[in-house]
Amino acid sequence: MPIASIDWSLWLSPWVLGVLGLCIGSFLNVVIHRLPQMLERQWLHESAAQLIDAPTMARVAQWSQAQTEKLAKDVDAYGTRIEELPPLSISRPRSRCPHCGHQLRWHENLPLIGWLRLGGKCAACKAPISARYPVIEAVTGLAFAALSWRFGAQPTTLLWCGFVAALIALAMIDWDTTLLPDVINQPLLWAGLIAALMGWTIPLDKALIGAVAGYLSLFSVAWLYERLRGQIGMAPGDFKLLAALGAWLGWPMLLPVILGASAVGAVVGVLMKLSSSLREGRYVPFGPFLAGGGLVVLFAGQQTVLGWLGWA
Repeated sequence: MPIASIDWSLWLSPWVLGVLGLCIGSFLNVVIHRLPQMLERQWLHESAAQLIDAPTMARVAQWSQAQTEKLAKDVDAYGTRIEELPPLSISRPRSRCPHCGHQLRWHENLPLIGWLRLGGKCAACKAPISARYPVIEAVTGLAFAALSWRFGAQPTTLLWCGFVAALIALAMIDWDTTLLPDVINQPLLWAGLIAALMGWTIPLDKALIGAVAGYLSLFSVAWLYERLRGQIGMAPGDFKLLAALGAWLGWPMLLPVILGASAVGAVVGVLMKLSSSLREGRYVPFGPFLAGGGLVVLFAGQQTVLGWLGWA
């Protein structure tokens, strides 16, 4: 079917994109849960390869041959245990209850509906299933529907759907693990630049300057903080996320995103401190608030946001 003859008003309507968003939200739940575990396994394998590299250990750590040989044996033993773990990927194994191992049937895995039909409990052991799963599905579905209203029923709206889905995944992974994986961050950045180059989103100059300014702004703050305080105050993942936001939203939106993220993050941090719910290290990840600021700017629109700041 020729693209010109496709009725986009039907296929990209809020209702259709809302349903698509529910399905994508279900997929995001898997990504949020499994991707950090997959990366940790990969990092363990990479660290093992470094530790059993005798010349490197001798050169850097100045270990003797006997020490490196003993370490190699220990690392080989733990590496064998890692390799014996069940295969783990986004698609394997199939979703199952973490309490009893019950494998979810297809109707139990339906986005939002499956959780509601089960009453939020495992069909086998009746252990509670976190309400976060249907919430993420519902939020993604509502966001996709809102994007259809915001940008209209046109193919480029799907680009913004991908942008929003990536931000939801990054925000939740960072909140859970304080990680902002490059495997999502970097493709998001390059996709924003390519979309601008193709004329699908914003002017290329705004996207390119936004990406550079987004990265360098947070990098500079983190570098200065580390020099003054002698400790790391922000991870590189935050720099890359703001660079991606700049590539999609343009450099004029960087300051509103940072101001909004900092204000909300500070309030949440104070509330968590007062409730003694801060994690070890007494910090709050910044990524979720950057992502949230990006979503607010996206849905509100540049003119509205600049009006809030009195710059319109």
